[in-house]
Amino acid sequence: MAATTKRVPLPAILLANDLLDGDVIFAAAGDAGALIWTRDPAPALVAADEAAAERLEAFAAAELRGNKVVDAYLVDVSIESGHPVPRHFRERFKTLGPSNRPDLGKQAGEGIASAPKG
Repeated sequence: MAATTKRVPLPAILLANDLLDGDVIFAAAGDAGALIWTRDPAPALVAADEAAAERLEAFAAAELRGNKVVDAYLVDVSIESGHPVPRHFRERFKTLGPSNRPDLGKQAGEGIASAPKG
């Protein structure tokens, strides 16, 4: 009997850590449809269907084998104001930067939105 792999709910983005500096990076569409890594979460490629999620997973596997990234995984997101926002605190926190220095990291610029206040 084949084991089934449970995938996060869609839509999702691919998040990883750069192997050299540890910064959080996101899979995005590059030239001619090739996938690339970006530190800017805004252009993160959002997988809305199984085929897109499988493409992101294949990219992650190749990048892991090539020792370019570590800890690559799909993160389920909601789309808010046209941008992907991780649904879980851990991933939302990783997309922003250090909590003790709001003037540093992605939260200092145009990064993924933080959790709504209220």
